[in-house]
Amino acid sequence: MDEPIRLVPDRTIDVPAVDAAPSFEEFIEDHHERLFGALCLVTGDRFEAEEIMQDAFVRVFEKWDRVSGMDDPVGYLYRTAMNVFRKRYRRALLAARRAVSLAPAADDFAAAEDREVVVRGLAQLPRDQRAALVVTALLGYSSEEAGRMLGANPSNVRARATRARAALREAIGEDR
Repeated sequence: MDEPIRLVPDRTIDVPAVDAAPSFEEFIEDHHERLFGALCLVTGDRFEAEEIMQDAFVRVFEKWDRVSGMDDPVGYLYRTAMNVFRKRYRRALLAARRAVSLAPAADDFAAAEDREVVVRGLAQLPRDQRAALVVTALLGYSSEEAGRMLGANPSNVRARATRARAALREAIGEDR
């Protein structure tokens, strides 16, 4: 008769616990109450705090694969929540300023007229002054870089740009 084959006797193997990152759901459970309380104190409004908290958790969730591996994912959550709060605050402040006309309204016609005045003023300048002014003031190059482009000494470029500014102020008028 055949004898049954014994493979390995049943044993339990002790596996050391691995510090695995918590799941996102566990992260929310562990930190939503404290974050909500902090945001209530910052905003002074439970509903605003709730919206900011949800927005912050959504942003963290979108990057959870990276955030979960960070040294301080809770700090990242709080930083994200505060950034959301500041952004909402700035938008609300700007909207309030516009509503009571404290923020300057964009006047496209005045901007077009100003550009036309400047273009006419630039056209009255000698070519070397206009080039020095445009390259240094408008394009933002240093006098050394502008000198290389224009084939002039940096000191000449500075002098030409200074004379051009003075002539342009006179042509435009100082009230503008």
